[in-house]
Amino acid sequence: MEFTVSKTDLARELGLSQGVVEKKTTIPILSNVLVEAGDGEVQITATDLELGIRCVCPAKVAKRGSGTIPARRLLDYVRLLPDADLQVKMLDNQWASLVCGRSRTRIAGMSRESYPELPVMPDPLVNIPAGLLSAMIKRTGFAISVEESRFTLNGALLLLKSDGITMVSTDGHRLALTESKLDLPALGAQFRALLPRKAMVELEKLDLEAAADSVVRFSGDDNHLFFDFGQRLLLSRKLTGNFPDFDRVLPKDIPRSVELNRDELRGSLERVSQFADERSRSIRLHVGPGEVKIHSSISDTGESEESVPVDYDGPEMEIGFNAQYLLEFLRAVETGAVSLHFKDANSAGELRPVGSSTIYRYVVMPMRI
Repeated sequence: MEFTVSKTDLARELGLSQGVVEKKTTIPILSNVLVEAGDGEVQITATDLELGIRCVCPAKVAKRGSGTIPARRLLDYVRLLPDADLQVKMLDNQWASLVCGRSRTRIAGMSRESYPELPVMPDPLVNIPAGLLSAMIKRTGFAISVEESRFTLNGALLLLKSDGITMVSTDGHRLALTESKLDLPALGAQFRALLPRKAMVELEKLDLEAAADSVVRFSGDDNHLFFDFGQRLLLSRKLTGNFPDFDRVLPKDIPRSVELNRDELRGSLERVSQFADERSRSIRLHVGPGEVKIHSSISDTGESEESVPVDYDGPEMEIGFNAQYLLEFLRAVETGAVSLHFKDANSAGELRPVGSSTIYRYVVMPMRI
């Protein structure tokens, strides 16, 4: 294998593959990327057996072939090279020779034969606007459980129907749901799958590199999900198991609500939560006529209280919440105002954006005060 490629192009595609490369593995070759030179292009593949990515960059190919090179070492070196063409040649002993200007380097690689093959993508089911997919991930990704023992909650539920897309995540203490209307007549039957957190992180990265009007060709089989961005393909193994029945979690009876300025509420929460218990992050919201008071205290450190004006004349109510849970929603929402819906101190509260064309519901369980 022998080819010449732009250092900038190669560094960009190698960078996108780093999140997939397995860094702590008992299978050494998974720390490598597979480099394949074909007609006028080079394909770069990385996998950890759960997630896989294939990127393409243009190249002048003198000799077709393939080989594997340590991913982190290759990227760190290529980034330090000047912006010029880089010549790459795979030697007979599986070492890679890199020549760029006056720089000459050899890196020990491994045989391509032992590198795992990625599954083949089936025919696409639907085309999804790339920006829509990453926006839905932003609204739900933070509510995914970080407890590895709760395996089915370590990702988000992706639900595709003929009239749109739904994404839901929960960690058992809160639930984030977003729906986007989209005409998907070619879908046929409803498609349902659990998308792992790591795949969601990589999808956001790929979307940042995609053109504003690009679409993602989506498909899936019994075990994998495929996201084709054109020059880049991400595939992920599905999470197995049953996601909770989220319809039962969504509150049906929440008779009271207040509308708050998002930035004002966020600032107050950030300041008051400095005096919340570091472990529970609990704060108190006291809803009363004309205002919402936010209060927290630590017996040996101090206390803080702020008031946010609202249009409310209902009965007074005090509810405890995890401040971090509220802040994560406020950082994800894009509208200038949000509404807080509540019933009583022992029932779940719900936050929604005000004036958004997208359905976005965020349910948070109360805390004992």
